[in-house]
Amino acid sequence: MDQNLLRRHRRDFLRFVAGSPLFAYALGQNAFGQGTPAGDPKLTFKTAKEVLEVMDFQGLARDILPPAHWGYMASGVDDNATRDANHSAYSHIELRPRRLVDVSKIDYSIELFGVKYDSPIFLCPVGGQRMFHNDGELAAGRAAKAKNSMQILSTQTSYALEDVAKARGSAPWYQLYMPSKWEDGEKLVKRVEDAGCPALAWTIDNLAGRNLETAERFRREDTRDCLTCHTSANGGREAAMLKGLSGRGINPLGANWEWFDRLRKTTKMKLLLKGVETGEDAKMARERGADALIVSNHGGRATETLRPTVETLPEVIEAVGNQIPVLVDGGVRRGSDAFKALAMGARAVGIGRPYVWGLTAFGQDGIERVIDILRAELNLTMRQCGTPTIAEITRSSVTATRL
Repeated sequence: MDQNLLRRHRRDFLRFVAGSPLFAYALGQNAFGQGTPAGDPKLTFKTAKEVLEVMDFQGLARDILPPAHWGYMASGVDDNATRDANHSAYSHIELRPRRLVDVSKIDYSIELFGVKYDSPIFLCPVGGQRMFHNDGELAAGRAAKAKNSMQILSTQTSYALEDVAKARGSAPWYQLYMPSKWEDGEKLVKRVEDAGCPALAWTIDNLAGRNLETAERFRREDTRDCLTCHTSANGGREAAMLKGLSGRGINPLGANWEWFDRLRKTTKMKLLLKGVETGEDAKMARERGADALIVSNHGGRATETLRPTVETLPEVIEAVGNQIPVLVDGGVRRGSDAFKALAMGARAVGIGRPYVWGLTAFGQDGIERVIDILRAELNLTMRQCGTPTIAEITRSSVTATRL
C-alpha cells in the first residue's frame, strides 16, 4: 500500500478511536460529552492558580453544581451533537509550525472598533450567572477588567447592566434578545445605549425556539425546590434587564430583516448580528449595514445543524469579503483552538462554558485563570508556528483536513 495513504488511514483511525464513546468512557469522560477531564483524577486544586488546563475546571464545576444548574449550562439541543462537533472540529485542523523565526516578542493584542484588548479571546454572553456563583456577571466584569478582555453581557444577566458596568469600570458590549414587542425593544436598546455600551449584538439563532432536552432531563433529577431561587418551577429567573417592559417575552417569531433595518436606525452603537451561519445571511447583513458578525450556533444550543462554527467561519468571511470583522465562538478549549480560529479568519474568539466553569469553581479568580491558561497556550502556539503577531496568523498557518 502507498505509504502516504497508509499514514492517512492510520491518522483517521486514531481520530476515530479518540472520538469514540468507549474511548471517552475509558478515560473518564463525563456524560455531557465535553471532553476528558485531564490529569490525575486524585489531583485536587485548592486555588485557581493550581489548575493546569481549562478542562480541569469542568470537573470542578460538575462536582459543585446541582443537577438543574449543571444541565442548563452543559446542555446542547436534541442529541448534543452540534455542541460536541464545535469542539471536535478543531481536531481536524492541523498546525503548520514554522522554524527559525524571531519569536522573542509575542503580541497577541487586537483592536476592535477603536478599542485595544490584550488578546483576541473574549467572554461570550451567558445568562443567569448567579446560578454558578453568587457574584455572577459582576465577577466576570471584574475579571474582564483585570485582563483587559472584551466582554459581552447577556440580556438574561442576573445583575443589571449598570451594576456590571460599575464592576467592570466601563460598559461591556451587550447581547440583545429582542423583546416580543418592538416598543419594548426600543426602550431596552435606549437603556443599553444610555449606559454607555459601545456595541450591540442581536442574537438571531433562537428566534424559532429550541429543544434543550439534556437540560430538562437534569432539571427533573433535581430534588430542590426551584422556587427558592427562581421565579417559576421550570427554572425561570427574574431578568434584571427586562424590568420595566410591558412583558417578559423575547425572540419574536415574526422578527425579520425589516426589524434589523429598524434597529440599525434606532441606535448609534455598533450593531452586530450573533448567530450567522451561512454566506447568504452574512452577505445580507453586510449589505444592510451590520458593523460586524459573530459566527455562532449558541454553543450548540440553537439548532442541531451538525455544522461546527469553525467550519462555517470561512463561508461567512468569504461572503462579507473582509469588509467587516467576523468573530466566532463555540468549542474553544485550548489556546491552540483560538489560534486555529484566527487562522481561519476570525478577528476574535469567544469562550462561554470554560469561563463559567472557572466562575463556578473559584469566582473571579477562576475566570482570570481560564483566561491566563488560554493566553499562555496561544502564546506558545504563536511561537511554535512562527507568528509573533496576530496579523501573521493566516490560512497558511494551518491545514484543514475536513473543510
